Amino acid sequence: MSPRRPFIALAFLSAAAGLLPAAAEDYSFDVSETEKKPYSLNGYAEFRPVLAAMDRDAALYKLKFHNHAKERTTYEYNSKLQLEGSYQRGISRAYLRINSDLNNTYQGWDRDLQIYEGYLSVKPSSEADIIAGKKVMRWGKGYAWNPAALIDRPKNPDDPELPLEGYAVLSADYTRSFNGQLKTASVTPVILPVYEHLNNTFGSLNHLDFACKAYFLYYDTDIDLIYRARGSKPAAYGADFSRNISTNFEVHGEAALIADNPHTITDKNGNTTKKVFDAKSYLLGLRYQTEKDATYIAEYYHNGGGFSDEAMTDYFSFVDAAYVSYTGTGSAALMQKAADLSNSGYGAANPMREYFYLRVIQQEPFKILYFTPALTTMINAGDNSFSIAPETVWTRVTNLELRLKAIFLAGSSGTEFGEKAGSTKVELRAKYYF
Repeated sequence: MSPRRPFIALAFLSAAAGLLPAAAEDYSFDVSETEKKPYSLNGYAEFRPVLAAMDRDAALYKLKFHNHAKERTTYEYNSKLQLEGSYQRGISRAYLRINSDLNNTYQGWDRDLQIYEGYLSVKPSSEADIIAGKKVMRWGKGYAWNPAALIDRPKNPDDPELPLEGYAVLSADYTRSFNGQLKTASVTPVILPVYEHLNNTFGSLNHLDFACKAYFLYYDTDIDLIYRARGSKPAAYGADFSRNISTNFEVHGEAALIADNPHTITDKNGNTTKKVFDAKSYLLGLRYQTEKDATYIAEYYHNGGGFSDEAMTDYFSFVDAAYVSYTGTGSAALMQKAADLSNSGYGAANPMREYFYLRVIQQEPFKILYFTPALTTMINAGDNSFSIAPETVWTRVTNLELRLKAIFLAGSSGTEFGEKAGSTKVELRAKYYF
């Protein structure tokens, strides 16, 4: 990020703060105070300590810690400050969301400042909206995964509600309403430039990418049709839907096809093979809320571009062999190759093909106010490894949220969750909104 951007962000927020009205005199009344303000300014501060128990026999532990002290437990101290502001004048609206992180891990201190979103929106009519800047498009209807989100960064399935960083785009929305079975239709074309200093993590450089989404509200069903032209990434096609069967029961789904998807796999000796094929992914899910305020979210995800059970087992075997070579010779060449393969896909959050997800949230059980427990599990249906995460949230103090969460991983040798670097993680998240 350019060093000038933090000062631009600060100037934006300071200007918004400067518009705050002075305190009124006692018992005075001003009609303008009841009117909607043209600006908003809010955010949150968060502190999140983490304690993790390591699995020193796991392949990914060896890959991650081969040149560090052989820790049985690791500690992290993570802090975050996120500020969000907007200002509207006439048909124009400016929006900015910045994220600042300061973390202390086994690698030492690290800090980062990013503009997650920052764009200008111009609405020349009630039907049209033009947007230029950095924006999260939020395509797709899934909760834990979004295979049809063709121009967004992937979610973290362990915490899908975490805010994402957008890409710099030029986009527009045009919406029309109708009388009949088709109630609403809209189209959203997007231009996404990918160059050395602009969106350079999206894909290969020096492309002006194009994508488009068409939305329909038909028979009370939300439907999206999505297209991404070939450019920095292969051409892709997607679709999703969402429908409320009743007031407390919703079903949703997504599908995507990535044409000529590149795929690199390795055998247990580190010999790599590159393949190109059409990757077909899909997701089916539901959300159900009971009369006692228990919410169930369930999803099945097929990742067509993922690795087979045999391919992942071979990769873990290669990591083990690379570690033996490193400890015997001191050469890290094979470990570096294993790390490069991790960055090319093996190290993705969920790199394999078949997953089940279930999350259960109970609001204030046994009439315990301000207390919300939840339980989340994710199962790799291919190798039968899984994670399970109980958590509790306490909101007794206004604007303060305390969350205690643990994640337990289970799986045999050679499986996804069995070869993760850690076996257990406990974190406390204290978040204060303002």
